[in-house]
Amino acid sequence: MMTTKDHAYEGDDPGKMRVPPDLPQHAWQFAAIRHQGQRYPGTELPYLVHIGAVLLNLLPVLQEMPLLDSALAQCCAILHDTVEDTNTTGDEIRAQFGEQVAAGVLALTKDKTLEKRLSMLDSLRRIRMQPREIWMVKLADRTANLGEAPVHWTREKCLAYAEEGQLILDALGGVSEVLAKRLSERITAWKTKYVEQSSLRR
Repeated sequence: MMTTKDHAYEGDDPGKMRVPPDLPQHAWQFAAIRHQGQRYPGTELPYLVHIGAVLLNLLPVLQEMPLLDSALAQCCAILHDTVEDTNTTGDEIRAQFGEQVAAGVLALTKDKTLEKRLSMLDSLRRIRMQPREIWMVKLADRTANLGEAPVHWTREKCLAYAEEGQLILDALGGVSEVLAKRLSERITAWKTKYVEQSSLRR
């Protein structure tokens, strides 16, 4: 698997200004308002629990890679579902958080007019045009999502979700060995629990 040392990331630009380090706090407050009342699918937990899980997957890796723009990664992790799952627009993200964050969030936003697999492939293509911080957000996001499956999901849906996770891993895993390993482990555990050993799901 490629590492960051082996690969030139098309979206990386050493000359870009870093995102202000206090901007993630503003992003958290913004996301809390925009996701207010939403629940994480299949649970009664507020949606912010998922956003926190994505951040927890991401932060240890960012701490070990000080050359990355940590604030950019954190903002995009916090805001990654605001355009896709709320009435927030890309222009609002741009006005509040700047072009770099808006570009990352929009790349992470799937086009719902496309068929599901094509929508994911389109998003992955756009993510690969972004700085490596955005790649890492997507890996952390899918890792967080591969915890407990909603009770109403069928075995076939669980299998498709694992296969989609592998698609993400294959496309983006070269950015971080640590995040790639975590996602790979989650995919394996998910398939074991919900596909190979599941007798209740149909």
